[in-house]
Amino acid sequence: MKRNFLVIVFCMLATALLSQQRSFTDFLADSVMEHAAVSFCIADADSGKIIFTRNSERSLIPASVMKLVTSSAAIELLGPDYRFKTSIGYTGRISKFFNILNGDIVIRGGGDPSLGSERFPGHNAGFTDTWISKLRELDIRDITGGIITDDSYYDYLPVPAKWLWEDAGNYYGAGAYGLSIFDNTYQIHLSVSNDSSKLYITGITPAECKFEFSNWLVAAGTADKGYVFAAPYSTNGWLAGTLPSNLRDFVLQASIADPPLIMAKLMDQKCRDAGIRVATYPTTTRLMQRPVKQDVKIIDEIISPPLSGIIEVLNHESVNLYAEHLLKELGKVYRDSGSTEKGIEVVREFLSSAGVSSDGMFMEDGSGLSPLNAVSSESIVSLLFQMKKKGRHFSEFYASLPEAGIEGTLKNSFRDQVFVSRLRAKSGSMTRVRSYAGYLKANSGKELIFCIIVNNFSGSHQRVIGHIEEILKEVIESM
Repeated sequence: MKRNFLVIVFCMLATALLSQQRSFTDFLADSVMEHAAVSFCIADADSGKIIFTRNSERSLIPASVMKLVTSSAAIELLGPDYRFKTSIGYTGRISKFFNILNGDIVIRGGGDPSLGSERFPGHNAGFTDTWISKLRELDIRDITGGIITDDSYYDYLPVPAKWLWEDAGNYYGAGAYGLSIFDNTYQIHLSVSNDSSKLYITGITPAECKFEFSNWLVAAGTADKGYVFAAPYSTNGWLAGTLPSNLRDFVLQASIADPPLIMAKLMDQKCRDAGIRVATYPTTTRLMQRPVKQDVKIIDEIISPPLSGIIEVLNHESVNLYAEHLLKELGKVYRDSGSTEKGIEVVREFLSSAGVSSDGMFMEDGSGLSPLNAVSSESIVSLLFQMKKKGRHFSEFYASLPEAGIEGTLKNSFRDQVFVSRLRAKSGSMTRVRSYAGYLKANSGKELIFCIIVNNFSGSHQRVIGHIEEILKEVIESM
């Protein structure tokens, strides 16, 4: 009886493997894959045993699948209830008789990536108004100093060194600062000129983000191919590329070059609007090139959403900024240095302790935006297996992955009925790169872990996605 059972299991597995071989043959035979590289791995979620593999040891560019490495380390090492803090206080003394603060207002960043973000509606909404109310409660009407943002919590290298220049000025290339605000993103409003070819800037929101731009944008075609070129801490840049010609008005999302300074300017203006006179210009500790030397008396503190909520947004919406913040936070907590380099050290140590080999893993950031990142599908599958079997906070990590055809970056893909309630995964995408990794359940009830990374294909992403959907569909139906 036992022998017969083993024969049946072997036959089922052989049939599944042959099916996968056929899927891959079709995939690799497509002309878009003529010069492409693929790394694919499927493993049993209960035992970790590899069921199907194709170049699974090959290191390829993962794009945003790299966020699985960062978010798993963050939730395991910091915990799902970990929160960031931002405080406001003052130095010097308050003269009650004259209603004067003989000192400065200090806003101290604590690495919160979600401060003022629209992705967390209702959480700390209108916090600057709350701060003004706190100042009024202290009867402050004059400030002899100014508004200072202490942005020294992280280093002053907000953008990882190996990012592309064309990414850094755009919303998805926003850097991680000791104090970040509004997802470090602002809006450039543009309109088409009378001759329907040139675009001109009609406004910037928030207004404090006003920037000096050379504008080379042109209205052409139907796709958004507009780019903002600007370095962190800069005061000028340029716009280039094309925006859809069928739109009269357009909003280009850009990354704030100096979020701590924008925070200081916003609070300065809030004070003036409220009738509180401020003597000196808003600034930051970076610009002052020195720390705030006096004791700061705290008058209010903002607490971020829990880390589990931040990671859910990170993986559902693939927010690069949040991943870079978490990487720096790991460096800050475990190496007392809020830098990308120290964060990577901590992640590598985490992988080693979890039993995941980092051989062939080249990590340059936390988000996967750098094209110099590289991982193998086997190492990602190994990480996901260890998270499921040994992770203390696996339920929160699993919930952070979008459900196929329903949520986040998977909302418009894997919409075949066969994927319903059977696939949760992180996607990754950049020029000539498409990747997916996560958990799926076969019709038989068997739980599986998979990762597929495709580099240097030609043609459309949709064509590659279609092949991947067919491959995973066969996995579900045959395993």
